[in-house]
Formats: sequence, C-alpha cells, structure tokens
Amino acid sequence: MPPRSTPTARQLRLGVELRKLRERAGLTARAAGELIGANQARISNIETGRFGLSEQRIRTLAQHYDCADEALVDALVAMAAHRKRGWWEEYRETLSASQLDLAESEHHATALRISNALHIPGLLQTPDYIRALFDGSVPRLSPPDVEHRISFRIKRQEVLYREHPTPYSAVVHEAALRMRFGGKGTTREQLKHLTKMSEHEGITLRVIPFTHGVFPGSGQSVGYYSGPVPQLDTVQLDQSHGALLLDAEAQVHKYALLLDRMEDTALDAAASRAFIHHIANEL
Repeated sequence: MPPRSTPTARQLRLGVELRKLRERAGLTARAAGELIGANQARISNIETGRFGLSEQRIRTLAQHYDCADEALVDALVAMAAHRKRGWWEEYRETLSASQLDLAESEHHATALRISNALHIPGLLQTPDYIRALFDGSVPRLSPPDVEHRISFRIKRQEVLYREHPTPYSAVVHEAALRMRFGGKGTTREQLKHLTKMSEHEGITLRVIPFTHGVFPGSGQSVGYYSGPVPQLDTVQLDQSHGALLLDAEAQVHKYALLLDRMEDTALDAAASRAFIHHIANEL
C-alpha cells in the first residue's frame, strides 16, 4: 500500500504518540525499526502518519517501547482501527484540511470545552448567523462557497444531537452576545436559540459579563477536545488562516487551566441563561 499523501489530524496524532513512546524509551528510529524487522524510513513514515498500522503492530511497538499504560495503548489501537470515512470527507474538494481536521476532532472527542469572546460558538450557531459571519470573509466568498461552509458547520453540530451527545461546555463573553452579526433580527433569533440549547442535558453555557472586568486569556477562541485518555487531549485555536491543533502536554495543560479560570469567572448556568434572555429582549 502506497504512503498517504495527506494524513488526517487523527492519523498524524497517532504517529506523534508513537514517536513520543519511542523517544521516552530512548530508542532511535533505526533501533525501533530493527525491533520489528523494518528500516528507519518505515518508522519515520509511521510517525508522520503516512503509513497505517495494524492492531498487532501497535501493541508490538508499545511492548518494545516498555509502555505499561494499557488504556493508552487501547486508545491508540482504536485510533488506527477506525478507517471508516467520516461525513467531512464530502467537503475535501471545497474546504481546507484544517476545517476537516476540526470536524474529525470534534466527532471523536469524549467531551468539548469552548471559550469565545467575540462570536457565538460554532456548534451553537444558527444558519442565518453563520451566513452573516461568512458574508464578512476576506477575500469575499462566492454564494456557493458560503452555502458549503454553512452546511458544513451545521453538520458539525451533529455531535450535540446524536444518540449519545458529546458533553459540551462553553464560556461566552458578553461582547459575543451583543455583536449584531446579520442585524437585530438575526442576533435576536441567535440568542433565543442559545438559550434553548443551554437547556439541553449535557450542554453547559456560562457568560462572562462586562461588569466582571478583566477575564483570563487574550480573547482568543479556544476549543479543548478530551480524548479517551488524558494523553490524547487536544486544544484547538482559531487563527485567520484556519484552525490550529495543539497536542504538546504543556500547552494542553495551560489551556485546561485557562478554561478553568474562565469558568470560575463566569456566571453560573442559570444566571447565564437569564442574562442571555435579557439581552435578547432588549433587541
């Protein structure tokens, strides 16, 4: 089987975790290859997500790497075993790889924690609100491109509606609630939708009002995707050129603490719901 030309974020992450295990064991790629009858290039391609692995090969590598964490090994095996194409692959010709990686990461997360300062979180947005956001894109998007992005974002919301919804916690600043993307009508309907979604089991929404003063972080949108084991947690940051995924332990830990502090700063869920309802009634 030829190497993959464009590994997904999940395939890349599997390779990264195997590299971490190898380096922790103090083995070079050449030495690791010799242990399984492969060359250095093969190990390098595995660790960059270009070659897939069988369950047995992963368990063999983990054994050679002296990894006694059975939960982690089982999680890595599950990552390799999931070969079914996700719905996001339908958009590979029209959207960037970073957008597809975002949908894949959300789909496989065991829990989602989000913070937004200037707009409503994507999984809680209405179609008209999404359209208003993309109408301001630079360079300007064509109408078909806008519709592709709207349908893609709506399909991402499936994680909140499936048989076993992903637990979802979001912190939103008051600034995001008062930004009138699409005008008063669109904003009012978006806030009503936000209030309704906040009543769903498994969804926790908190608001940081202006009156609470300085809040943690720089206002950058942050997404924290919990994995089946803590070592596989991922952080997503919004950037002008696309989503950035982080997996370094120190970075992941930093953003977990940041979200903790933001949640501590925010109103509780009931007060947040009443706060959003009040702003919607003002429009």
